[in-house]
Amino acid sequence: MKMDRRSFLQLSALAGGGLALSVYRTPLAAAQGAPPPPDLTPQAFIKIAPDGIVTIMARASESGQGMRNMLPMLIAEELDVDWKDVRVEQAELNEKIYGPQFSGGSANTPMGWDPMRRVGAAGRQLLITAAAQTWDVPASECTTKSGRVLHEKSGRSASYGELAAKAAALPAPALASVKLKDPKDYRIIGHSQKGVDTHALVTGKPLFGIDVTLPGMLYATIQRAPVYAEKVKSANVAEIKALPGVRHVLVIDGSITPAAFIPWEPGMESGVAIVADTWWQAQTARKQLKVEWEPGPAAAQSSEVFAKRAADLLQAPPASTIRKYGDVDGTLKASAKTVEATYEFPFIAHITMEPQGATAHFKDGKLEMWSSSTLPVDGRGIIAKTLAIQESDITTHMVRGGGSFGRRLQNDYAVEAAWIAKRVDAPVKLLWSREDDVQHDPFRPGSTIGLKGGLDAQGKLTAWRHHLITYGDNKNTAPGGGMGPDSYPAGFAPVYGLYASAQPLIQRCGALRAPGDNAFCWVAQAFIDELAHEAGRDPLDFQLDLLSNKQMPWIGASVDDHEPTGQDVLIPERYKGVLQLVAEKSSWATRAKQPGRGMGIAAWFCHLGYFAEVADVSVDGAGKVTVNHVWAAGDVGSQIINPQAAESMGFGGVIEGMSHLGQQITISEGRVDQSNFHNHPVMRMKQTPKIEVFWRKTDYAPTGLGEPTLPPILPAVTNAIFAATGKRVRTLPLQKSGFSWA
Repeated sequence: MKMDRRSFLQLSALAGGGLALSVYRTPLAAAQGAPPPPDLTPQAFIKIAPDGIVTIMARASESGQGMRNMLPMLIAEELDVDWKDVRVEQAELNEKIYGPQFSGGSANTPMGWDPMRRVGAAGRQLLITAAAQTWDVPASECTTKSGRVLHEKSGRSASYGELAAKAAALPAPALASVKLKDPKDYRIIGHSQKGVDTHALVTGKPLFGIDVTLPGMLYATIQRAPVYAEKVKSANVAEIKALPGVRHVLVIDGSITPAAFIPWEPGMESGVAIVADTWWQAQTARKQLKVEWEPGPAAAQSSEVFAKRAADLLQAPPASTIRKYGDVDGTLKASAKTVEATYEFPFIAHITMEPQGATAHFKDGKLEMWSSSTLPVDGRGIIAKTLAIQESDITTHMVRGGGSFGRRLQNDYAVEAAWIAKRVDAPVKLLWSREDDVQHDPFRPGSTIGLKGGLDAQGKLTAWRHHLITYGDNKNTAPGGGMGPDSYPAGFAPVYGLYASAQPLIQRCGALRAPGDNAFCWVAQAFIDELAHEAGRDPLDFQLDLLSNKQMPWIGASVDDHEPTGQDVLIPERYKGVLQLVAEKSSWATRAKQPGRGMGIAAWFCHLGYFAEVADVSVDGAGKVTVNHVWAAGDVGSQIINPQAAESMGFGGVIEGMSHLGQQITISEGRVDQSNFHNHPVMRMKQTPKIEVFWRKTDYAPTGLGEPTLPPILPAVTNAIFAATGKRVRTLPLQKSGFSWA
């Protein structure tokens, strides 16, 4: 895919130096009107039975975002069938037939909006053509409704089931040429549709990767090094092989090179795999496993060392300049007032409800995989390289994942399963324990950030200085740890400087839901609240004023010589719109001021979507925090494709973001201290506030909801804590700032 220098740098920053660029580039192109892929055909996506039941293939992997509903809904709308007559089937991995098959970066909506509707419209056109030929009438005289083709002049009609065989044999029309419905005629898009998996989910049917069962299947578990990138020196392999049910004990040498920067997919961790008749037998045997590990450099790492290095780097000149325009230091000195603060946030783990795992069967030089990866194409490539086989010799079945939040973008668990399967003459299911999942996660990297802002005599922002202390080797940033040059308030602060320094990290990191934005939003929006307070101004008014002050930083100091265009650039009117809507719905202007209770407001733009949120928070005398009510307002374009599912995504983003406020991963002598939900908790039902989600529809192509719902809740809550107590939260988790969840 062709990419200009600006796009490459922007998207590298979004991914923190490691994530596949196509995840973010492709939806941006689609949202800006790129033509649909020319090789998609309705025959690949649509199957119509003689009884009129329509089966639609869901091309993207599903791990809770609703893609298995949303993409087929687009096809069904333009095909002109009733949703009750639709069945959805998960497609196998075959991008030559189905186009992009991944779920990440809130990309499936902008990528699928146009081509999936056109696939449905092309199917409708084929059925009309089949009917017109059968009746010997002009196709232009035929219409469709609820799974039937109608010819009003003659009074004839035929069901899609009657016409399906003939339609399937016709040449598919060019997708660019088909006519799409007027949105006012939508009967599926914009109307809540029950999830296609909902009944199976609530009745406990096997749907997930953890549920895959094959004849003669064995079960595997892996003991990995407690210190990252250490290798097996010795293990009591013979003793473990003799235990009940154990079939194989395999030493994994590993392929990770310890360094100051660990890439996105670094290779296999060293360890010992135990393969048994049942997973319980494998886990029981694992408890008796004794491994001696080769000492490695990561053993010298600790959270205390990281904090000390970060403090030292914060006092030193920055290693690099990400974006600068204007005389930052001079303007700050000349300002009527300056505000300075240091913000810190920790590593956190993804902790998907379903721990990682995959099933694999290697036979006659070919591999069959059952994987919940959300980047299955990347996984297939890495597996082929690891096993030294051709990608064409790998068949991948995409199974539902129990959550992802960015975790299943990486394919380590699938590679491990494939590696074991090649050495075992049977299908093998590899399952991670919860402890494996917490301690060997590709963590969201932490950061320390030094901020300084200037205000003039009228309380307006004069300058913003931002020094990011992250991880890496100062050439590459740990995945998920980098900031892009356009990160807000770049382009709106009159004078601006974004600088970065990095310290080495021998540890795997990755993209957590709303990569980077999940924490950088908290930092920027909390500091904006600080500036507003010091200026004696309402935080909403302060931010609306800031959004009216658009600068042109792209000239000269930019990564390119032109201002970017399209939805990948923050549009101030949309940002203002969600702030004003959430302020209206929460009665922000007339909020009551009372001791121990306050409201906070914040907003953010990421992954093409805009969200603003207000939190109503109470804090008792012991620092226990209760979030009473959250209002959220979103702008993701002209259509909310499945309103019920969209609202659920809003709820989920708020709840997960609140969880982030209380989570941390710490390291001692190279070892992760946390291991399960008891010390890396998620929000409980009793802690969940009332949440209301509102939509502002704008004249832009629809975009995704996985990421943009989450970031604003963190600063909304901490700003509310300040309003309630007068105490700032500048260090996460909340416990480190003297607060905790009630």
